[in-house]
Amino acid sequence: MKAPALPASPEPVSEHVYRELRKAIVRCDFEPGTRLRVEELTRRLGVSSSPVREALNRLAEQGIVSTLENRGFRVARLTSDGVADLVRVRLLVECEALSDSIAHGDDSWEAGVVAAAHSLALVERRLGDGPRALDDDWSARHRAFHLSLYAACTSEILRDLVDVLFDRAEHYRRWTAKYRQAPRRKHDEHQKLMAAALARDTEKAVELLRRHIARTGDLVGAVLDGGPPEWIQ
Repeated sequence: MKAPALPASPEPVSEHVYRELRKAIVRCDFEPGTRLRVEELTRRLGVSSSPVREALNRLAEQGIVSTLENRGFRVARLTSDGVADLVRVRLLVECEALSDSIAHGDDSWEAGVVAAAHSLALVERRLGDGPRALDDDWSARHRAFHLSLYAACTSEILRDLVDVLFDRAEHYRRWTAKYRQAPRRKHDEHQKLMAAALARDTEKAVELLRRHIARTGDLVGAVLDGGPPEWIQ
């Protein structure tokens, strides 16, 4: 993890440190279970210990980091039970967020979904048959596409939950992607999901989303259970 430049914007240092640490953990710069030492992170980030501790506590509340009883913090371990629980909650939260977003989305929301899907398709075209799940650009555009679908959701709490849950899923996805043997092409899944959402076919869109999330959970779980490492993007 390289020391990031401190923000030139008015963004508080604590928020900047939180975002950098969250991004580094999700990106798997640290192995699951790795001890996160405040002193070491303080040196890497070039800040005092207070914003680092604040960021680690926030990440612990989100389940991305685990707290050690009187012994600090470590990157959350990734388990098959953990991903099954995550999938269960994602289905509850994201399906509701998508349903609400479809009901309230306007022309601007539709344009945002189309733009995010096109941006994702462009990077997929550039990568061709190469690996995608470990490509930072693909991951960022993939995240942007999914979040665009929920952007018109009227519940701020749901949108915040989606944001955190997606990053927890990305952590699993990025780590297990190292064991893939064959590619899973999500492009068709994304296109069908976008089409159903823009057609305001809530039932179909929600069902497609359920399959999409469940499929990811099944593949990740297979790797974590020690089964055939068929994890694919």
